Amino acid sequence: MRIPESELIINGDGSVFHLHIRPEQLADTVILVGDPGRVAMVKSYFSSIECEGASREFVWATGIYNGKKVTALSTGIGTDNIDIVMTELDALANVDFNTREVKPEHKTLNILRIGTCGAIQPEIPLGSFIFSHISVGCDGLLNWYENRESIALQDFEDAFKEHVHWNKHLPDPYFVRAGQAIIDRFIDCTVKGMTISASGFYGPQGRVVRQGLAMPNMLEDFESFSFKGYKITNFEMEGSALAGMAAKLGHNAGTVCCAIAHRYLKDANTDYKPRVAQLVQLALDRMTA
Repeated sequence: MRIPESELIINGDGSVFHLHIRPEQLADTVILVGDPGRVAMVKSYFSSIECEGASREFVWATGIYNGKKVTALSTGIGTDNIDIVMTELDALANVDFNTREVKPEHKTLNILRIGTCGAIQPEIPLGSFIFSHISVGCDGLLNWYENRESIALQDFEDAFKEHVHWNKHLPDPYFVRAGQAIIDRFIDCTVKGMTISASGFYGPQGRVVRQGLAMPNMLEDFESFSFKGYKITNFEMEGSALAGMAAKLGHNAGTVCCAIAHRYLKDANTDYKPRVAQLVQLALDRMTA
């Protein structure tokens, strides 16, 4: 089936609409970061850079690390941007831009998001690297796609909604596992996480500035939730959409974050960049091993 021009926009130079990347410029291994400025940190570890570009918040570079081709790409903030990024990365890998048809052979991308987060559990120290074995989508994005039940953990969702007294006005949460191939690369060097992906930084993460919360006991309820050996470990803002979209599209993906704030202890580390740099190098080593 031919994909119409209105559904997948291809720029005049042959690049995909938002990312401005051409198919031949994308590596099979992709490092995602939220902050466009963090792409410079990632690419500083490359032994050489083949190509790079920028469009809006989407800054990217493809180069060589440990003898392997890697693309670093910024997504900006939020799961809505991950919808754009994952759809366009998949199109670059699996759509013929000349015929506008899906390629007969599927290409699987290996995608890792490196981010920062706020820890919830008291035993997790600041600076910890938390890998999201399960991501909890409180954003509603995956609910817009068909058959989201095919990749969601329904028993987790049901138990969670009951435990936290989920507000009826909020979109149904979804629980999705990271790709096992990515989990295995980080199992021995990260905290095993079940991560909330929030649709905002303040209210959706239980922060009160001048407005109250729809679920006033949200933080306490999240911290006390336990199911099948998992506890909610941290907050961030993109991982659920990445895990969900990747699972639906047939890619291996996961999220690893450095805890720079501690919601339980009411503490934060503003001098976190050196620790994030350590995480970037670890991630590159593990993704290219």
